[in-house]
Amino acid sequence: MGRLSAGGEARGGLEDEERGEADRALVRGVGGRVDLGDVEGAHARRGGGQAGQSAQFPGGEAAGEGLTALLRPHILIAAEIVKAAKAGDAAAVGAANARWSANADEIADFLHKANPQNWPQATLRAEMHHHLDLTLQEATARIKGDWAADIAAYDKVHDHILGMADVLSAGIVRQFPRKFRQ
Repeated sequence: MGRLSAGGEARGGLEDEERGEADRALVRGVGGRVDLGDVEGAHARRGGGQAGQSAQFPGGEAAGEGLTALLRPHILIAAEIVKAAKAGDAAAVGAANARWSANADEIADFLHKANPQNWPQATLRAEMHHHLDLTLQEATARIKGDWAADIAAYDKVHDHILGMADVLSAGIVRQFPRKFRQ
């Protein structure tokens, strides 16, 4: 693993991977090309979502694979929500949204267990749910063709995921201070 400074240079893997996958799923879905097999296939071709391995996740390779296993459905469920919303299927939207919310809690809980002193469970859960809310705002604006709102929502999602990446990075630096230069 390369040495990372405590000043924010630890960004790169998690937020870029997660945000890029989510946006591609959203664009494909709203553009009428939502095919969950296509989303899943593109995800697999790109390495199946390497965010968990991007910075040698605390806990080793198995823990990184565990995170990746949670992030994969995060993207796929988002695509399901868009597909159901475009079809006007409120029941399917509600069911997928409930699974997405539960997945967000699973991701938060997984991260908390990896670094409980630096990643409080309640904070991570709140941030994950805020991320879902912002992403839904973006999807809604895109589905409605409200491009100004779509751009504003994209910026909010992007800024939020960067902030989350900073918090996670700072927690890793605090957990393993000897591995990082000051």
